[in-house]
Amino acid sequence: MLAKLPGATILLCMVDVLHAFAIEEKNTFSRMACPSYLMFDNAAYLADMTFELPCNCKPDTVSSVVWYFQKNMGGHETSVLTDFSGTVVVDSGHVRSGSSMLNRFSIRMFSLIVFRAQEKDSGHYLCGTERGDYFYGYDVDVQPTWRIVVAFVDRGQHVQDDTTEDVLNLFTTFWDWTRCDRCGVRGEQRRIGLCYLQSALLHPRYRTAVPNVTSCGSGAVPWHLRPRSHLRRPEVVIRSCLTSCQKKEVPKEGVQTISNIISKMGEKPWVPRVPTQFHKQPVGTKLILGCPGARPEHAVAWDKNSIRLYRSRFLIGVNSTMRIFIDHGNQLHIQRVKITDRGTYFCWREGTMVAGFRLSVFYRRWRRRTLYDPETTYAANIIGKSYLIIGAVFVAIHLGCCCWRRCRRRAAT
Repeated sequence: MLAKLPGATILLCMVDVLHAFAIEEKNTFSRMACPSYLMFDNAAYLADMTFELPCNCKPDTVSSVVWYFQKNMGGHETSVLTDFSGTVVVDSGHVRSGSSMLNRFSIRMFSLIVFRAQEKDSGHYLCGTERGDYFYGYDVDVQPTWRIVVAFVDRGQHVQDDTTEDVLNLFTTFWDWTRCDRCGVRGEQRRIGLCYLQSALLHPRYRTAVPNVTSCGSGAVPWHLRPRSHLRRPEVVIRSCLTSCQKKEVPKEGVQTISNIISKMGEKPWVPRVPTQFHKQPVGTKLILGCPGARPEHAVAWDKNSIRLYRSRFLIGVNSTMRIFIDHGNQLHIQRVKITDRGTYFCWREGTMVAGFRLSVFYRRWRRRTLYDPETTYAANIIGKSYLIIGAVFVAIHLGCCCWRRCRRRAAT
């Protein structure tokens, strides 16, 4: 009997631990009482970011939640973001930015996760039950990157000035600077800024961190003020930085074998030892590279072989004619791939080089062209623009001639 006591004691302890865990999970939702009148918490993000919305309160009798999405408060169109079991699982590595939100969400521990959010995902998110009982709500504002304003500190550029009007003030709220995206060499830092406004005319049903202050695309902004709030754009500030790399432990003398030393003698001195993927790409196609494990808010940098692809030169929008650029989601784009693009592309994440992509470019065998080929689309686009320009010049010349003849006739009479 005495020999069984330790096992029984351990079993009782495990029961106590599970009971305490259940009480703690129960108290997580009982700390905040659900409001009797549904309010909406304001949250703002930049496009292509991934955000999480926790269901901060629910009755103890509810074991699973259902998330709803409404573009406008009280609208008739409502999307149900669940499989009614709360077991939706999404692999974020296979999520594309242009896909539907129904393919870009996941519910984990009662929280809603939206991957690579787009501007169309802005709206109201409600946590509730299958019967339509709502517990908690969010007012999410996803601000687009195609309207973003870029300021390079090294070039003496400055952020936007605040705008003060009679009924509202427009300004930018900046996040903290990211880490330096490279170490041991010159790197860059980013600082993301989102558009916010201050007004005493905001809808009282929306809850904000600061009174009378909300994001520019929030549903709390009255309809007659929304055209003014869209005049200000989100911002990103970029500056140079320099940080040292973390020192690696040096192996003790005699630990490294002679074979390792001989194998290193044939390596190129500038090639980093990181996991490398091999990729083949046809000439004339489009290629997009993403850094493994990186999110848009991370500090990410790209190199081609030993050449640094700094944002001050390769950021999207810096030059309208560039073929290789980095978007605001930290992805590297190569338009109309050429033979000269072959090489090894390295990506840095949070100041550490994490991966390489060895790109080989080849010519495709002849095949029948289709209207959906990138080359056909590009040629049709150029030809169409050329015809439009020629047509506009032709019409302008004829209008000028007609006006000149009419003026001469009036002068003669």
